[in-house]
Amino acid sequence: MSLPLNSTTEQQYQSVLERIVVSFLSTAPACFFLFINGTLMFCLRSKPVFRYTCRYILLYNLLVADTAQLVMSQVMFLLAVGRVKLTYALCGTIKTAANLTAGISPLILVAMSLERYVAVCHPLRHASIITTRNTAVAVITTWAFSSLNNVTRNLFLLEHSLENLGSVLMQDYCTDVAWFPNPLREYYDRAYTAFVFVSASLAVISSYTGVVIAAKSASTDKGLARKARKTLLLHLVQLGLSLSYTIHYPLLTGLARTVRRLVFVWVQNVFYVLFIILPRCLTSLIYGLGDQTIRPVLLHHLCCRRVGV
Repeated sequence: MSLPLNSTTEQQYQSVLERIVVSFLSTAPACFFLFINGTLMFCLRSKPVFRYTCRYILLYNLLVADTAQLVMSQVMFLLAVGRVKLTYALCGTIKTAANLTAGISPLILVAMSLERYVAVCHPLRHASIITTRNTAVAVITTWAFSSLNNVTRNLFLLEHSLENLGSVLMQDYCTDVAWFPNPLREYYDRAYTAFVFVSASLAVISSYTGVVIAAKSASTDKGLARKARKTLLLHLVQLGLSLSYTIHYPLLTGLARTVRRLVFVWVQNVFYVLFIILPRCLTSLIYGLGDQTIRPVLLHHLCCRRVGV
């Protein structure tokens, strides 16, 4: 009779060890990039050249959204790994906030792409078009648009009875599907994501095309145009990655039915790093190391030593 007991104990030990390893492998890179993001946000508020330059204002808002999304995603991932169940009300609050910040990134990327287009193609009008006031309006518009999407999504809740859900524990860990199983909402999410992706892609590609055409003009700053082309290509990659979270859960759902549990656990961790953590870290890597104005300030704060700033 001791063999089954030992076998059960060993399985429980492996399960706990598995969860500890998975938690560490996801938390370590998340904490590292949260530190980088936090340091970069501090840098962007440390000097007037960053606080009052429009593209750095947009960058700061992008970092805020990405960092908030990374924090909430990591918390939800650890709760799922630890098999912690939440109430419907708490899960709904967290998922609503996560969806709000997730919707900000592609919209801010569009604004940043348009700013680079104006800087290269209309340099004489750049100062009059890209003002701090217009930038503030653009930022407020992106947050309002993402908030409106959340309000629209939550209207589908009216079809369900919400009485006593505030204190009821969920049957599974917190996901959109578990918290809000509504086919109409899923269709709406797919349509909204497709609309944002197509619209944002067209805006970035159009900006890139305009920059390429302008680069052939003799009056265009070749160095600025070359940097703008690279930035816009990176924005297109960022855009695809920022929306890749939409395929994360469907992929895991399909794999859960076809692969062994041990394989699924490791694939789940890899997918989480690729689709959730990596897209939220590219901003700090691209601008923190690629921007000649930010790089020395960032290195100064990261390395705690005096670099030429």
